[in-house]
Amino acid sequence: MQRRGRPHWLDSFSSAVLLLIVPCVVGLVAGCEERERLTFPDPGDGVGPVTLIDQPNGPDTTVTAGPQLFISGRTIDPDGVDTVYFLVTGGNQSFQPFRPSPPTDTVHFGLQIVTSGQSGDTVLVGVLGVDSQGNRGNISSRRVFIR
Repeated sequence: MQRRGRPHWLDSFSSAVLLLIVPCVVGLVAGCEERERLTFPDPGDGVGPVTLIDQPNGPDTTVTAGPQLFISGRTIDPDGVDTVYFLVTGGNQSFQPFRPSPPTDTVHFGLQIVTSGQSGDTVLVGVLGVDSQGNRGNISSRRVFIR
């Protein structure tokens, strides 16, 4: 004879077991919805940018007064270079800091140093960078003798 009223698969389950399974399944489904995750800022490498002056090659350079001297190089940091500072002493020039927007991992720079009318002077040029984490790199410098 056929049983009527209850499905066949419910015969093996008691109502107490169903009272435990149904809330667990509902809880699992509700817990799977998308929600915000905790994120932590990248601490970075803790090391400041590396600055390289490519031109002129040597640490000391002698030039004749008159033509402009071009100094070029790059500042590199995987955390992103925030600011590049240019320090010039012994000449009558100064340069504003350069801030790339947005910070990038490599910044190329070029400076034109005026040498006319400065025969016999020595100009010191220093360049350093600060990364987006606030770490300051070492200064890279060149000494220019003007004859």
